[in-house]
Amino acid sequence: MKIKELLTQLTLEEKIGMIHGCGIFQTAGVPRLGIPPLKFSDGPMGVRNEFMNDRWVPNSKNDNITYLPSGGALAAAWNPELAYKQGQVLGAEARGRGKDVILGPGINIKRSPLCGRNFEYMSEDSLLISEVVAPLIRGIQESDVAACVKHYAVNNQETKRMSIDVEVDEQALREIYLPGFEAAVKDGKTHTVMCAYNKFRGHYAGHSAELLDKILRDEWGFEGAVVSDWGAIHDTEEAAKVGMDIEMSYTPDFDDYYFAKPLLTAVREGKVSEADIDKKVLNVLKLMENLKMFSDNRKRGIYNIPEHRAVAYDVAAEGIILLKNEEKLLPLKPKKLKKLLIIGDNASRHHAEIGGSAELKVLYEIHPLLGISGRLGGNCEVTYARGYAAETYELFDCNTHDISPEINNVKIYPPKPDEDLRREAVKLASEHEHVIFVGGLNHLQDRECFDRDDMILPYRQDTLIEELLTVNPNMIIVMNGGSAVDMSRWANKTKAIVWSYYAGCEGGHALADVLLGSVNPSGCLPETFALKLEDYSSHSIGEFPGDEEKVRYLEGNKVGYRHFDSADITPLFPFGHGLSYTQFELSELTINGTEIKCKIENIGAVFGKVTVQLYAEKCLRAFKKILLHAGEKQEIIFTLKELEAGEVSIGFSSRDIRLKGIKND
Repeated sequence: MKIKELLTQLTLEEKIGMIHGCGIFQTAGVPRLGIPPLKFSDGPMGVRNEFMNDRWVPNSKNDNITYLPSGGALAAAWNPELAYKQGQVLGAEARGRGKDVILGPGINIKRSPLCGRNFEYMSEDSLLISEVVAPLIRGIQESDVAACVKHYAVNNQETKRMSIDVEVDEQALREIYLPGFEAAVKDGKTHTVMCAYNKFRGHYAGHSAELLDKILRDEWGFEGAVVSDWGAIHDTEEAAKVGMDIEMSYTPDFDDYYFAKPLLTAVREGKVSEADIDKKVLNVLKLMENLKMFSDNRKRGIYNIPEHRAVAYDVAAEGIILLKNEEKLLPLKPKKLKKLLIIGDNASRHHAEIGGSAELKVLYEIHPLLGISGRLGGNCEVTYARGYAAETYELFDCNTHDISPEINNVKIYPPKPDEDLRREAVKLASEHEHVIFVGGLNHLQDRECFDRDDMILPYRQDTLIEELLTVNPNMIIVMNGGSAVDMSRWANKTKAIVWSYYAGCEGGHALADVLLGSVNPSGCLPETFALKLEDYSSHSIGEFPGDEEKVRYLEGNKVGYRHFDSADITPLFPFGHGLSYTQFELSELTINGTEIKCKIENIGAVFGKVTVQLYAEKCLRAFKKILLHAGEKQEIIFTLKELEAGEVSIGFSSRDIRLKGIKND
């Protein structure tokens, strides 16, 4: 039966049941017409565990999945082909778990390093996001499951996220905050879009005719379904009259949702047209048709298989960033290592199970201590010292009406005094030649609902690091986190710094292989790492997190490296930065219209991958990741859709420019 014929056979009550939650993660189906419910699941790093239909209580024993690297790790790889492969894994696992819509990817701009959900997001740059998100979505949707790109739009903080009104000028909106979503729609062909919690120009994003109708549908031609974030709708009539299709929320009073009984009443009283309801239902039916939900040929999916974990490893390995490597301290030589000291809570911490809606129930997670120890084997004695105490936590079930998006199901206990841990670590560091410190953030700082107060490392890590470097100046520092941290106190004192975003189930193995040299690092920063918080335009020109009602993006389009480079502010590490164990040389730049050519040569001793970045008028316009063997030389051709007259620069970061040329009219 065709979907338009189905629509004519539905009662008003059945239509309304299809456009609001009748469970925490599903809508109502219509059994008499063979219409199934839509089943959703978080999230961008893997399929979340199963919950009971009417409460936040786990109810399954067979829902362990593959823990995928975070959005930051994926973007740090600068590899659209890997993004596509990760999408294939996420889609297959979502379908394998019986889901119709996976709530991701999250692509909001990293406007401030303090945003608590930055670990889910990708970058401060709209072009990099666009190049990663489109293949990621295509990979997801190959398995007859819908991607749900989020959070549309200008959702760049967790503080007051349910009510804050974002004031942003049109140029910044179009250049910075919308291109990733446009790419998700036009290039990725995403089947669904999730609206944000915040207000935009005075209206909630889920009520905004400008966002949902004018831009998304009329300008970009989106024909899929718009899903509300859980609890993002606040008025029946406002949301019903715009292109919002499905209302979801977090409480079990399903009949009282704005698109439930209140909507039925509004239609009967003539306040909302049934034709508006029909548009929404038709979008839902089209979604189901696209996902082959009315067919016997729908893909079944599969989850937690070795091939999926292999992709997780590949993304993690390419997403690890070598920030500093003086005196070629890295890689370590496994055959020469007889004793190794590893320090830091993050060396032995698992990250998957908390963080908000991105939390996961995983089969396993290899932490750095296990990854390094396992790779070194029995010829090296590995000693571990925690060094600092972090909070402990326990998860609890939410089965009452007081659950809200501002409450996580985690009880946190403050750390115990850490002086003994610190003294032990410093003493051991003085006795070992080879020391690795693994610190940074965890999901008690990087998590939904909360923004960080500052960039300072928690648990007095700065003090510990300085003391460790005093007794062992060759200590290698590994930082883990979802966004930039302040490293200014010790960055100039250490010789080697490695950065890893939350890297998934194989992160410990990937890190070990980078540190020990079996993988040549090729990750590059997808965001600027500043010397201090005030260097970010969101904190020096604009507002973060704003006042009680509004946040003003006064910095306009000068976000991230665009601000640092135009204002000549020296960052700690610039956008696009990432070192290798080999060296590369660029030469022979030619510009012919919108075609730009150059040559790259590996002038080092080992093979490696490198990301060549093209900037025009101080904005990233294109990039390519190239693999070269020692001594190998290749030609790179960039073909842009359009390129205005002006300076063209090619290099290895926004500040490491090797070639410059001028494009004439």
